[in-house]
Amino acid sequence: MNTTILREAIEKDLPSILTIFNYHIEHTTVIYHYNKRSLAEIQTWFQEKKRLNFPILVTEENGKLTGYGTFGQFRPHEAYQFCIEHSVYVSPDHQGKGFGKQLILALIDIAKKENYHNMVAGIDAENKFSIKFHQKLGFQEVGYLKEVGYKFDRWLDLVFLQLNL
Repeated sequence: MNTTILREAIEKDLPSILTIFNYHIEHTTVIYHYNKRSLAEIQTWFQEKKRLNFPILVTEENGKLTGYGTFGQFRPHEAYQFCIEHSVYVSPDHQGKGFGKQLILALIDIAKKENYHNMVAGIDAENKFSIKFHQKLGFQEVGYLKEVGYKFDRWLDLVFLQLNL
């Protein structure tokens, strides 16, 4: 029997979070970074999220971390304080099993309780699955930026979706 858990991330989760993050850097356009991150960088990221009181959630199945999600302020200016942008990443061998949905629904719930007004998703335009997934949850496409990213020797378009909370 599979046991699935959704919980707050703790420090011992960071190596697994790093593995998922680096997989997506190396193999996908889900993250527009070129270089893998180190454990020290993820530890700094974790501490900064905690300092700013932004959630980091993880899912696990049978004791193995399967995905994580978080949100942070959309842009660093005061007027954006009620608008957040989320990130949800699932390990490649656990995609399509509902972990991403669990994470984003929990993040939406937290955002509502904390009185945020909007949640934004920035998604690579080729990631049609993620765009449709977000639309099913009530996100609406609000922007399309052409050729703003460059990775794997090609230009990438970015789609912005927004959920009014």
